[in-house]
Amino acid sequence: MCGIVGYVGNKPARSLLIEGLKRLEYRGYDSAGIAIMNGSGVETVKEAGKISRLEALLAGSPVDGTTGIAHTRWATHGPPTRTNAHPHLSADGTIAVVHNGIIENYLTLRAHLEARGHRFRSQTDTEVLAHLIEDELAGLDGYTADARSCRLRVAVRGALGRVQGAYAIAVLSLSEPAVLVGACRHAPLVVGLGTD
Repeated sequence: MCGIVGYVGNKPARSLLIEGLKRLEYRGYDSAGIAIMNGSGVETVKEAGKISRLEALLAGSPVDGTTGIAHTRWATHGPPTRTNAHPHLSADGTIAVVHNGIIENYLTLRAHLEARGHRFRSQTDTEVLAHLIEDELAGLDGYTADARSCRLRVAVRGALGRVQGAYAIAVLSLSEPAVLVGACRHAPLVVGLGTD
């Protein structure tokens, strides 16, 4: 069963995300990964197998930043491979998405996006979300967001308006590096707020 965790704050995100994934291990999974805003982009590390394999990759090539998302996956679309592991990125690599649930109309959405020039790396329904959000963000050129309505939030809402299914998601974007957007439909999602 998939599990997602996200963090935005002042502390280094990597250790908090790995600890969050370990707390979700009881759910069963076949791969794990993280995406962290590293100051110049979205850096993603993912691996098939146990969280310890992900930790070994991170030990050899640390990822630093204070905003990130992480995921443990139980495969529903596509086999348990590094390519199909979450987080998934948009075509331009600036948006990262983790997802628990099933997007029922992902094949239709994928075909529409491919016709518009999007190229997919994985076989998952989740990658479709990243591309949909990218598409929505591109349509917001000239849109000025205020503090309560960031562009990423507007794009996520627009993308999810095209989706059928049950889900909980967390999304990061290079365009708003200190923002973490979460959304759910017929799936649990818990948000915790702390000092700083």
